[in-house]
Amino acid sequence: MPHTVLLAEDDRAIRHALERALTLEGYRVTAVADGVEALAQAHLSPPDVLVLDVMMPGIDGLQVCRVLRAEGDRTPILMLTALVETADRIAGLDAGADDYVVKPFDVEEVFARLRALLRRTGPAGEPPAEAPKPSPDRSLEAAGLRMDPQARRAWRGERELELTRTEFELLELLVRNAGIVLDHAMIYDRIWGYDFGPGSKNLAVYVGYLRRKLDQPDAPQLIHTVRGVGYVLRED
Repeated sequence: MPHTVLLAEDDRAIRHALERALTLEGYRVTAVADGVEALAQAHLSPPDVLVLDVMMPGIDGLQVCRVLRAEGDRTPILMLTALVETADRIAGLDAGADDYVVKPFDVEEVFARLRALLRRTGPAGEPPAEAPKPSPDRSLEAAGLRMDPQARRAWRGERELELTRTEFELLELLVRNAGIVLDHAMIYDRIWGYDFGPGSKNLAVYVGYLRRKLDQPDAPQLIHTVRGVGYVLRED
């Protein structure tokens, strides 16, 4: 069965072009023009993935994200945004989006990001299962962090971290390779399944947002930048 996509974009030309491209790529697409319609369609027939424009009249893409996440809907969300500042991208991640594409975009990049999201997810809208705290035989520990990959939960000390799907996978990769410098290309391949090139800031945005959730007063920074190479997890 083809994957289903709910596309919300208020620009008619972009909406029609992207709907046609996705259909030709093999997706079954429902295209709407605003956030109100997007929420109605998501409730009526949950898709496998959502593609949401950030700037829409009435209810915008960020508000759609917040509503769905508050309802416990974990369907992967790809944001389309003309906003290029890091703070704007972080706002989308904070709202619950899994990834974003900056306009103007190459449709092949949209396809690649959708494939990566769909590889990492289960059935559409499936809520995270309740799980106990990690048991010693299945938990990961490094630099004061503790993770339970099966339950998809993580702690720094006694503080549990609220992480999105992508943040969790990025942190898990760093924890499993604590003390080892991971280069950008390797991280892109392992987390997104696609290297978006040297001009992409996607990884830097996620690392910055993950640092905000990890860092705490009077405690060492855990994720370190190795300029021109990549990132390493260590407790200095």
